[in-house]
Amino acid sequence: MKNYELLTIFKPSLDSEELDKVVDKISEEIKSYKGEVSSIDKMGRKKLAYDVQGYRDGYFTTMILSIPGESIVEFKRNLKLNENVLRFMFMEVSKKAQTV
Repeated sequence: MKNYELLTIFKPSLDSEELDKVVDKISEEIKSYKGEVSSIDKMGRKKLAYDVQGYRDGYFTTMILSIPGESIVEFKRNLKLNENVLRFMFMEVSKKAQTV
């Protein structure tokens, strides 16, 4: 399994408890695909460069995870269907970046 970084922007209307539940739900979904989450970094609420779905800011989180290649398409589809996710970026982490 390869390692990936998932940057997710959540709706700013979520309170901290709801945000924790949504992040936990995504972590459980990764585990259901036989993946694992190495780290979760909740960066907090930040202003967006432009309006996204009518929102000017959002909650940013970063996850380092590993997931089987055949599950990536389904996982991305489920992220798009999640109503609390404004945007996400899913990228492969190189071996150089992992050691730094």
